[in-house]
Amino acid sequence: MQNKIWLSSPHLSGNELSFIEDAFNKNWVTSIGDNIDEFETSLKQFLKDDTEVCVLNSATSAIHLALILLGVTSEDEVLTSTFSFIASANPITYCGATPVFIDSETETWNMCPVTLQRAIEDRILNGKKPKAIVVVHLYGMPAKMDEILTIAQKYEIPLIEDAAEALGSKYKGKVCGTFGNFGVLSFNGNKIITTSGGGALVCHSQEDKNKVIFLSTQARDSAPHYQHSQIGYNYRMSNIIAGIGRGQMMVLNDRVLARRKMHDFYTDLLKDVDGVSVFSEPSIDFYSNHWLSAIVIDKEKIGKNREELRIAFLEQDIESRPLWKPLHMQPVFVDAPYYGGKVAETLFENGLCLPSGSNLTDDDRIRIKNVLKNFFEI
Repeated sequence: MQNKIWLSSPHLSGNELSFIEDAFNKNWVTSIGDNIDEFETSLKQFLKDDTEVCVLNSATSAIHLALILLGVTSEDEVLTSTFSFIASANPITYCGATPVFIDSETETWNMCPVTLQRAIEDRILNGKKPKAIVVVHLYGMPAKMDEILTIAQKYEIPLIEDAAEALGSKYKGKVCGTFGNFGVLSFNGNKIITTSGGGALVCHSQEDKNKVIFLSTQARDSAPHYQHSQIGYNYRMSNIIAGIGRGQMMVLNDRVLARRKMHDFYTDLLKDVDGVSVFSEPSIDFYSNHWLSAIVIDKEKIGKNREELRIAFLEQDIESRPLWKPLHMQPVFVDAPYYGGKVAETLFENGLCLPSGSNLTDDDRIRIKNVLKNFFEI
């Protein structure tokens, strides 16, 4: 019986156990310890650009704390990409604020700068200047950061960079997660590296990092007893999980290269298929980790759609997945403001994420190739 091929499964290195055992041996199993310190240090060294890093229990928590540090409260509005996982928007609602969704552009599939500016001007005309922008680097592809940063600075709106899918990606040589007032990373089980679950908030000062640590550990005041002057959260990463992260950092560059090779595999295989496009960097300014490789199918040219391909994969016990359903189309956000056209909606209708794990074998690739060759008759 053949094994299931997953879309993006965890890929451990074997180095993780020694760091976990060290945490047990030292009895540092909660939210302090060497693993946390060293994991944060290694992330800081990888990101560079004068960053400070605070590791947390999820990227969702990181976005939430970034919004809190930016003073987002009820009655505020926050602009964010519609074409993303719901975790990019949910923390906005945790603050009592309203998400305002922005359509994608066709080159990077990320937030459209033209639509972003139009939305800002319209919200201001309506007496509601947005409190923050959450921009997403989708599937590891950097957004058009020059244009987006210019707009954010013009209107003096702080920027949160959701780089949950983009650890190792770069825009004009600068690492994703370091452009905004805050950056967000994810170490979920399906990401480039994993801590089973977890995330990090990237800051640009020790003061901000200290605030994040304070809020993520229940906002306990300095006192011999338990005293709390403001609301805090149980968001800090544990020292055990951070040990997994330390082991994963040792292979991060290898994992990025392996994902990029999977993208090259699909590009080469499908290069002569008229009506299929593989999601790729639009220019040398963009360097994607290709966390997930994805294609868009032109139904008119191919005569088949992405759902038929998904089922063809499923019949061979291979996981694939439609592109993100735009958040403005989600039932929970049906009443939220939306700016743009049909770019994200069209991508969702016609796009499919393909198996992209760094642990896929040659035999796995043969099985994937056979499905694609049969489906597209190549």
